[in-house]
Amino acid sequence: MAPARSVLGTSAVFCGRRKRITAALMKRDYYSASIAEFRNTVPDQILGHLAANNPFTLEQTQRNAWLEEIDVLQDILLYREGFICFEYAIPRMGKRIDVVLIIGPVIFVLEFKVGEKEFTTAGLDQVCDYALDLKNFHETSYSRFIVPILIATNARTIAHAICATPQNDKLLCPVRCNTDSLGQVIDSVLAFAAGDPNIDPIEWQRSRYCPTPTIIEAALALYKGHSVSDISRNDATALNLTVTAEAISKIVRESKEGGFKSICFVTGVPGAGKTFGWAQHCHEAS
Repeated sequence: MAPARSVLGTSAVFCGRRKRITAALMKRDYYSASIAEFRNTVPDQILGHLAANNPFTLEQTQRNAWLEEIDVLQDILLYREGFICFEYAIPRMGKRIDVVLIIGPVIFVLEFKVGEKEFTTAGLDQVCDYALDLKNFHETSYSRFIVPILIATNARTIAHAICATPQNDKLLCPVRCNTDSLGQVIDSVLAFAAGDPNIDPIEWQRSRYCPTPTIIEAALALYKGHSVSDISRNDATALNLTVTAEAISKIVRESKEGGFKSICFVTGVPGAGKTFGWAQHCHEAS
């Protein structure tokens, strides 16, 4: 794989209560198709779609990487059904996932390191960040099994274990494998997720991408009189933002009244809205 690609020329719109990237505003991937269609399409034709949608000069290393990924996946997916995307955009990060597979009840996030013999910490962090972004900001992915997989094509085969993260939220721990063991990893993940309903690829494609607005956008909205609930994601998963803002205000108020000092620790993934609570309190206090 070539160095991480940026997402340039994408459009974002601030829709009153939320900021969202929609499929109508941007093509999220360079190539997508059912697995059956992907299997039955010659690699050069798929490469043509990838190159046509790539806004950058196509370097030989990237061309070769795509061809190897296509070759590997057409072989591994020979008897599988589902949906595949190449170069799927993560707008909040300005990056693209090498490949997203939707098979049965699972979203597979694949990061290829073509020609690599080692599994690097940076590579694991990269694929985990992609999976976390889908889990937290892609609406249809929120309640689904997601597994980040780092594929070093020339690495030796190592044992793999499929397990959930401590949060037990259907985001699985990252898996390391080479091309020879990728099929076995997919089988193991599907066995782990057995019993969950299958994902509708069309619904998944149409799903909203709803990251929390940046702190600059949040500050501007607060200045104009909006509340945290007005400018954050306005769905069930965003209720924590209002609760957090109220909890901070209560702690500050009690600290003032009692004449003691308090420290508040707020945790969450990047973009979840951790700064909103404090911003709301400062706005109300002023």
